[in-house]
Amino acid sequence: MRIARFHGVVSQGEPTVTIFVVSDGTGETAAAAVRAVILQFQNRFTTRLVGAVRHESQVRRVIDQAAEVAGLVVFSMVDKPIVDFLLREAERQGVATVDLLGPMISKIAHRVRAEPRHEPGLLHGFSDEYFERVEAVEFAVRHDDGNNTHSLHEADIVLTGPSRASKTPLSIYLAQRGYKTGNVPLLPGVAPPQALLELDPKKVFGLLIDVTTLLEVRQARVRALKASPRTKYTDRETIEGELYAAKRLFRQQGWTWFDISGRAVEENASRILEAYTRSGV
Repeated sequence: MRIARFHGVVSQGEPTVTIFVVSDGTGETAAAAVRAVILQFQNRFTTRLVGAVRHESQVRRVIDQAAEVAGLVVFSMVDKPIVDFLLREAERQGVATVDLLGPMISKIAHRVRAEPRHEPGLLHGFSDEYFERVEAVEFAVRHDDGNNTHSLHEADIVLTGPSRASKTPLSIYLAQRGYKTGNVPLLPGVAPPQALLELDPKKVFGLLIDVTTLLEVRQARVRALKASPRTKYTDRETIEGELYAAKRLFRQQGWTWFDISGRAVEENASRILEAYTRSGV
């Protein structure tokens, strides 16, 4: 069972809604559907992608976690006994669920007068590409937030930028597309890791975000951690300085950079992949 996290729309004054996206495959299709839906709301979302779920014990763990946070479980699974077990466990613990595939399978089965195969993993299967994606996701998790810089050179893509500039969600999304992605935060007053500076400039991409949005995101983060709101981390002038220093570093290093303000993860990822492909790394 593989777990990854990506973030939904963030707004002020609303409680966070946790959505568990559960799949018997990679979960990419279900995750994309959930992203599209949550963009229609102004609530705050935390979304957890749980892939390769094939056993009752895995289902039970997810439902237990969802029950603890009053979360919603959105699932795309076709193995009927596992689906039935999930629904029973969810009902027992009072967890709301959404079945993405079941209703469509039933409608199509009725229309074509045929019994569906109910075989998990048909979309992605267990091809070499599937395992490459699994490896990429594991790489992204190990190299999140500046960890394990000694092996950062193994990455296909490295994202860098100020704290809370959407580096982790983008890293996970790109990893799910099969690209080994690491991300390194730029911290005020701290020199960037040498391992980052020594990378091929074509594989490093800088992320910037407008001051107001970054300030709001950081303030929300501080509130969630119940920390003091009066720190340099949430000081507007400090943030402006961080963004200026980041842009200057990007230019010095010859890194391509993007302003991600107001764009969905999918759109920003597409821009990065387009630039990556053009670079011919």
